[in-house]
Amino acid sequence: MRLYSIEDFQVKIDSIYRLVIVAARRAGQINRPESRPLVATRSKKPTVIALEEIVDGKVTHTTGVHDEEDFLE
Repeated sequence: MRLYSIEDFQVKIDSIYRLVIVAARRAGQINRPESRPLVATRSKKPTVIALEEIVDGKVTHTTGVHDEEDFLE
């Protein structure tokens, strides 16, 4: 298993808090039986797989006004 540091994610995601949210959401998706990882990995842990996908650029996020509007409704 590769060890990751915050610097590995700085070019992909703007804050550590957003990284946690994106990785948690993707790990939840990976936990579903019909879901498959987007990267080749030896890990069986969904959180590690999600972080590997983020570092490899396979998982991205979007931000905008619509995010807050959807949350408030």
